[in-house]
Amino acid sequence: MLTNPTLDQMQALGLPGMATAWRELAAAEQSSANELSRDEWLGLMLDREIAMRADKRVRNKLASAKLRFPEACIEDIDFAPARGLDRRNTMALAQGHWLKAQENLILTGQTGTGKSWLACAFGRQAARLDHSVLYVRVPRMFEDLALARLDGRFPRLIEKLTRVHLLILDDFGSHSLSDQQRFHLFEIVEERYRRRSTIIAAQTTVDKWHDLINDPTVADAILDRIVHNAHRIALQGDSLRKQKNRPLLTGAENTEINQP
Repeated sequence: MLTNPTLDQMQALGLPGMATAWRELAAAEQSSANELSRDEWLGLMLDREIAMRADKRVRNKLASAKLRFPEACIEDIDFAPARGLDRRNTMALAQGHWLKAQENLILTGQTGTGKSWLACAFGRQAARLDHSVLYVRVPRMFEDLALARLDGRFPRLIEKLTRVHLLILDDFGSHSLSDQQRFHLFEIVEERYRRRSTIIAAQTTVDKWHDLINDPTVADAILDRIVHNAHRIALQGDSLRKQKNRPLLTGAENTEINQP
């Protein structure tokens, strides 16, 4: 069989991985490659095609996720003792069983302790496990929902927030909720309850969320759907931003220039 027509057919059928493997095998000069049987050739080409398609799916899911820290990954988590992050529990969560069970994950900690980064790391891991992911900052989400009510996009936006396999809600609890925001949050958690998983990253501890929602009845309904089937990670320690502060562009030596 001629090589070029075969490659053209593979490309026409949307099999770039098999075409790449074919080129590599055909160009190889090692005797081991020449000794491969037809079944081995086919197996290697299929393996390459499957791997390439899996990589493409992950890339597409990560592009749609819009993670705040797209480079964050489970392998780079800092398990320094001061952070209070349990390695065994974290790596167990990385297996993704909680996603299959439609459970939630709550990340709490002071400003700068790495909640957003960790949430994005779990988001990236979820994409690797073939789940769709979406990252949103809660204050911005409420603004978008309020605008969507005015221009007719509300049903479409709510559907986007409720149908994604893993929704990451970052910066939750930065302020008390208004009547409209309470309604929007309840709508989202109600539609996702026992159907999809949610990660919530917040500076405030869970025991203070009731006051932030600012309505006893609605707060009970929302927290009942979020907290009771959620895993929790409480990050500790000083702000990582302070530890990684860069020197100012204008150093102390430059202050002398401005002195009379």
